[in-house]
Amino acid sequence: MSVVPAESPPGRARGGVAEAAGPAPAALGPRARLWPALGAVYRAQLSRARVARIPLLFVATFQSVGILIMMRGVVDGGREAESVVAGSAVLVVAFVALNLLAQYFGQLRASGGLDHYATLPVPPAAVVLGAAAAYASFTVPGTVVTAVFGCALFGLPLTHLWVLAAVIPLAGAALSGLGAACGLLAPRPELATLLGQLGMSAALLLGVLPPERMPEIVRLARDLLPSTYGVEALARTFAAGPDWAYVLGDLAVCAGVGGVSLAVATWAYRRAAVR
Repeated sequence: MSVVPAESPPGRARGGVAEAAGPAPAALGPRARLWPALGAVYRAQLSRARVARIPLLFVATFQSVGILIMMRGVVDGGREAESVVAGSAVLVVAFVALNLLAQYFGQLRASGGLDHYATLPVPPAAVVLGAAAAYASFTVPGTVVTAVFGCALFGLPLTHLWVLAAVIPLAGAALSGLGAACGLLAPRPELATLLGQLGMSAALLLGVLPPERMPEIVRLARDLLPSTYGVEALARTFAAGPDWAYVLGDLAVCAGVGGVSLAVATWAYRRAAVR
């Protein structure tokens, strides 16, 4: 019989046979994939925000309809009416996706709610995209109602309103990413609310007012606003013969800006979650 010396390290062979020092650590479960995690976050956000956000959606729709009625006394028709109707419809998206999402992430960061998401095995992109998609979903009824009411008020055709199926998600992605980034990067929730309000005011002034009546420097600022390209894409479809190449170009720019803004929001989420 052989004796193992006391100084022998744990796990050293006894009688030539390897002996484990203790139980092996359990392997961690696989991290959730992006799309299933995104769907789970989207459903959770949609169910939580449904009751609280529906009254605010009525406010956003009522605001846009009121702007249409007010502008009817100033604008008669033509290209200016097309800009007013398109801008008022996209303003509903800006109110919810930009303003409310900035407030939500600002409050989530201030209250420590990001710690809850940080403990979940979900990618950061799923949290940002799921919340953005849920908030953007609330804009669909108000945007459609505003566009239909505006067309009836200004005598514009309803033929190509199906393009809203592309304008709403693309403009919503661009504005949601911007709103989420403002909420996550703002050091205080009050500042996040202020940034969201300023962004919505920019969408109101630069998106609803006809660009033909703006100074050149204001037009340049309008080109920097992500929602402008969604407004232009929708406004072009009111023409008798829409130039679909320009419509697709505007939607492509809107999609590109949306991808960049959501990437920035994902980076801001990672930055805020580790602090």
